[in-house]
Amino acid sequence: MNPLLITAISVGSLLVLAVIYYFVRRRRARKFKPEQFSQKWQELQKHCASRKTWPLAIIDADSLLDEALKKRHYKGKTTGERLVAAQHDLTSNETVWFGHKLRNQIDGQDVRKLKKQDVLSALNGFRQALKDMGALK
Repeated sequence: MNPLLITAISVGSLLVLAVIYYFVRRRRARKFKPEQFSQKWQELQKHCASRKTWPLAIIDADSLLDEALKKRHYKGKTTGERLVAAQHDLTSNETVWFGHKLRNQIDGQDVRKLKKQDVLSALNGFRQALKDMGALK
C-alpha cells in the first residue's frame, strides 16, 4: 500500500474522531453544583416568612428552575418552551406548570390575593423539578 494513502487515512480518521469528540462534549449536560443550587434555594425560602415577599419566592424559584433547564441544554427561548422540552423528565409536571403560571400572574396581581396553599404547592413543584434534574439533592 502507498505510504501517502496510509497517512491520509490516518489523518482523516483522527480528524473525524476529533469532530465527534467535540460535538459529544458540547452536547453533554453541564454538571450541576448542587451546593450552589441548595444555597440559592435556602435563600429564596427566606422569602416565605412574610406574605409580602411570597411573590419574590415564586419568582426566584422559577428563575432557579430556568437556570437548571438551561444547564441541562433543554431547547427553547423561554422558560415555558424549555419546560415543554423537559416535561417527560419531570415527575410532577402539572405542579411545575402551576408554579410557572403563578409566576407569570404575579406581575399584575395584588400580593394579598395570593393563597398560602398555592405558594406552597408552586414551591413544592419547583423543588421536585430541581430534584428531578439533579440540581438539588
